[in-house]
Amino acid sequence: MLTISQLAAYAGVTVRAVRHYHKIGLLPEPERDRSGYRTYDAVAVVRLIRIRTLADAGVPLARVQELLDAGPEEFAGGVREIDKDLRAEIRRLRGTRGRLARLAAGEHLALPQSVVGYLDRLRGLGVGERYIELERDAWIMIAAQVPHLIDSVIAKKHEELDDPDMVRLYSFFTGEPDWRADDPRIVEIADILERLMIRAVESGEAGDDGFDDQFVALMDSAMVASAPGAELVLAILQERGWRGWTRIERVPAERLGTAPGAQPAAEGSVVPASRVAAQDARRRSPSSEGEPGSAV
Repeated sequence: MLTISQLAAYAGVTVRAVRHYHKIGLLPEPERDRSGYRTYDAVAVVRLIRIRTLADAGVPLARVQELLDAGPEEFAGGVREIDKDLRAEIRRLRGTRGRLARLAAGEHLALPQSVVGYLDRLRGLGVGERYIELERDAWIMIAAQVPHLIDSVIAKKHEELDDPDMVRLYSFFTGEPDWRADDPRIVEIADILERLMIRAVESGEAGDDGFDDQFVALMDSAMVASAPGAELVLAILQERGWRGWTRIERVPAERLGTAPGAQPAAEGSVVPASRVAAQDARRRSPSSEGEPGSAV
């Protein structure tokens, strides 16, 4: 007869494992002898070795009892089922590893590859990291709202970077945009934004942005809080009759037709050129109920 430590040694497990198998009912617990010790026989050794073999093969302990008591056909079927479950778990773990690897790059956290590529293009234009972070956070919120449209929106954003006005606009964000109220760049930024807004409405890129008022207010507050110059630009645009940042409203008729080559247009609400992609994505996706905005 064997002591518990001898049993564990013969089966190639620890004493702690033997006690655990007793606790969950896989290995029957023998009566104690007159000295108060549990003793084990050869049957216990064989059963414990079978338990260890199944566990080492990846069989969950919750299913070991089932296989120990199964006939040949039931055993084979049970093994196939466990193998199927393990293959599914392997696929899940591989996906998790892939996501973790992407997270190591930082910007891949909550962002699709298309947005990451766009941010890299902005870096290529010399845009500073402080503004990159601002855009990144805005795109995270937008992508979460309309994940099915984000790639189309980013494709449009790339097209917008062929516009000299848009490239000029980004050129202001190569450093820290902590400008004073009398900095002439503030006025030039407002001028560029107004031209983009006017061209947007005159080209028919106007309409509902698809976001609720609370989300728009959240985007506006994040921009104003993170970019000191944004509040000054907003004040200038408001003096000219424009209102809002994420959602531009109330276009004065007398200011339309002032962009180079523009034709007169009727008064109405408009989104800036940085939001053109949102409207375009909506038209190309009739099944969608809303469209995204832009971080700019």
